[in-house]
Amino acid sequence: MGRPEKVCKAMDEAGVMRLLRQVRGPDGRDLVAASLVDSISVTDGAVHVALRTDRAQLAAMEAAGHQLEAALRASPGVHQAAVVLTSHKQAAPAPAGPAAQEKFLRDVGAVVAVASGKGGVGKSTVAVNLAVALAQTGRRVGLIDADIHGPSLPRMLGVQRKPALRDKIMIPIEAFGLRCMSIGFLVPEDQAMVWRGPMVMGALTQILGQTDWGALDVMVVDMPPGTGDAQLTLSQRVDLRGAVIVSTPQDIALLDARRGVAMFEKVGVPILGVVENMSFFSCPHCGGRTDIFGHGGAEAEAAKMGVPFLGAVPLLADVRAAGDAGLPVVAGAPESAAAAAFRAIANGVAAALK
Repeated sequence: MGRPEKVCKAMDEAGVMRLLRQVRGPDGRDLVAASLVDSISVTDGAVHVALRTDRAQLAAMEAAGHQLEAALRASPGVHQAAVVLTSHKQAAPAPAGPAAQEKFLRDVGAVVAVASGKGGVGKSTVAVNLAVALAQTGRRVGLIDADIHGPSLPRMLGVQRKPALRDKIMIPIEAFGLRCMSIGFLVPEDQAMVWRGPMVMGALTQILGQTDWGALDVMVVDMPPGTGDAQLTLSQRVDLRGAVIVSTPQDIALLDARRGVAMFEKVGVPILGVVENMSFFSCPHCGGRTDIFGHGGAEAEAAKMGVPFLGAVPLLADVRAAGDAGLPVVAGAPESAAAAAFRAIANGVAAALK
């Protein structure tokens, strides 16, 4: 590739296409001519490009991606550039019927999704503390942050370094006995992930399939809120053993939790149980209890839906402080009521997995 083309005005999709035509793909043609461009997003100087690839061409496409990213960053008007690879099966002779997609995480004994129908219910806090509590029992545990738009794992684990690479494969970050991966380890904390669906799915499949997870007993996946592409991709590409649904007690959160349960049931994923987070506030000074969001709604809803209730987690300052400090409460305040609640939930999940 020669010197990157100079763009005098703010970068737009046409400018990105010009740069794409200067980068050669594995067959010697430029990326546009070879139909390797999956999507382009340009927003206020932030450029994100998704390129198609498969395992056979991964090394060559990674090199092309690095060239394109460098050219984008050198272009006037571009303050942020990211290139991701999306895995697409090549159209090849196949047996009658739809071809089965390659499954990820085959060396994991049980993959558990921690999900919610809406944001703001403390799902990531539950996922992190559930994973650490399971690891404290001697299990080999992994933790994936599947929320590409709003990754929280680096802050909650107190880790800001990038993962190492071995033969183009990422090595998981290790913390609190867990093997962890998040898009947040790869980009600055304050960088907005202004990505379209294919780019998000490409990043998720890279975390799943291009990370050296090794053999694990349990993989906990912190899902993004809602019932969208990430949930469907995970249910199709991973053999999910079950899902844990997180809610708060109030009616509006329970309505969204019900949608989450229905979505997983529709794709054939068992519900391991429901967790009521922020169940009640316990005053650190007088010990008095206040049901800020109501109480017992998630347990009643679980009974109504016919799924297990795994437990209630109190709203405590320890949980917030531990998360902000990058120290999960089950590790930083193991004698607290919240830590005890998370350990009970972990025991319930472990029993369900048996």
